[in-house]
Amino acid sequence: MASQTFQGFKRHQFLLEELVKRDFKKKYKGTLMGAAWSILNPLLMLLIMRVVFTHFFGDIEHYTTYLFCGTVVFTYFTEATSEGLLTLVGNANIFTKIDVPKYLFLVSKNVQTLLNFALVLVVFFVFCALDGITFTWRFLALVYPIAMLLVFNVGLGLVLSALYVLFRDMQYLWTVFSQLVMYVSAVFYPIDTFPPAVQHLFMANPLFLFINYFRMVVIDGAIPSLGYHALVAAFAAGALLVGICLYRKLGDEFLYYV
Repeated sequence: MASQTFQGFKRHQFLLEELVKRDFKKKYKGTLMGAAWSILNPLLMLLIMRVVFTHFFGDIEHYTTYLFCGTVVFTYFTEATSEGLLTLVGNANIFTKIDVPKYLFLVSKNVQTLLNFALVLVVFFVFCALDGITFTWRFLALVYPIAMLLVFNVGLGLVLSALYVLFRDMQYLWTVFSQLVMYVSAVFYPIDTFPPAVQHLFMANPLFLFINYFRMVVIDGAIPSLGYHALVAAFAAGALLVGICLYRKLGDEFLYYV
């Protein structure tokens, strides 16, 4: 399965590159600020949360960075999944006429959102410096949660885009569900005030794991345990496996519904 996927990428490399360019240009077509919105969106969200929640949680050390860790990861997650959900229907005019792997459209969208995320990370590190965060070699460990989040987003995007072909209500359901995910992922509040049993429940939320990984490295200057790494990888691999299986099962049916 892995070798076939790799060969598919290699065979359609040019198409993938063109799709990424198209998605990046299309996202900001007709806007005055262009790609700057990739940075402004999480910054505006950070500003709103900072004003609203500082009164309640402002005693947390480096609270601005604490908030930014949550908003930057959550924004990347929602952008990748929400836009990934629309990839099959949005590219039906291509794959119904040309025989190309349908997952290429989802991968190209995730590459585009990853590029946006990279731009936001530059601003994130600037805020870290302004907030008095000490930069250490441990920051290199952030490559791991970013890579795993990319895999997780691709897997979840495969699932969502397949379901959206069959059930158009998924777009609205996912918007509501994304808001619910934000509130249960400790984006703006600490989990220390919860009982130990409830704190353990947060570990069943993959998005919280990604956010908390960032906070542990950036704020605490620590690298999570091997068990933590394994749990993150399990969620990412599980989402990708489910997505691949769903595409393989429903691949031929997509043509009848788009």
